[in-house]
Amino acid sequence: MYRVFASAKTPETTGVSPSPITPAMMQKIVHTFALVGEGIAEATHALLAGDRELAKHVVQQDVVIDALVNDIVAQVEKLLVYGPSLTSEDRASLLTLLRVMPEVERNGDLAEHIARRAARGMGSEMSPRSRGLVERMGEVASTIWREATDVIIDGKLEAAGAIEDIDDELDDLHVSLTAELTSGSMPVPVAVELALLARFYERFGDHCVNLARRQIGRDGAD
Repeated sequence: MYRVFASAKTPETTGVSPSPITPAMMQKIVHTFALVGEGIAEATHALLAGDRELAKHVVQQDVVIDALVNDIVAQVEKLLVYGPSLTSEDRASLLTLLRVMPEVERNGDLAEHIARRAARGMGSEMSPRSRGLVERMGEVASTIWREATDVIIDGKLEAAGAIEDIDDELDDLHVSLTAELTSGSMPVPVAVELALLARFYERFGDHCVNLARRQIGRDGAD
């Protein structure tokens, strides 16, 4: 587990020097991960249920996610430049955090992209099979994000292997949905938009894989 994510601990409770990340900043990191998880689940529900108000909420929350990520990155950069007595481990952890947060932001953006299509009422134009596939993609995306959160926030490296397997399922669902789109069961404009939607879910999984690999690489270097 990153020392940087053990920030709530103190020297008295751990016997080691404190992380350069404060508890308040750690809270922001955890909150950002939680918002992304809520976003992908709510975007999928809004799409399938035709809930335009919920879709708009997800779009608005992406602005919050972007602001949190920008704030976290700015604080990390400040620590790297001005932080007192940073160890080599501290610097390595902070640099990894700089690479992690953009992946988190991108997944928030992908949830926002899905929500925008939900706000346009796209869900009502989907075929029954495509709806089922999208519903499953949403479930899998939520699962893989929970696993990625366990790896990054809690340092549960054993979850990293599961992330690869879950991402494979998302890839398979993407292939199945693409095949459905070529069947001609939906108008071409809808099929085109749905192809983009499928790609958003696939990329969401890819970013989770990247997050896990960064954590494994960082731990392996310690």
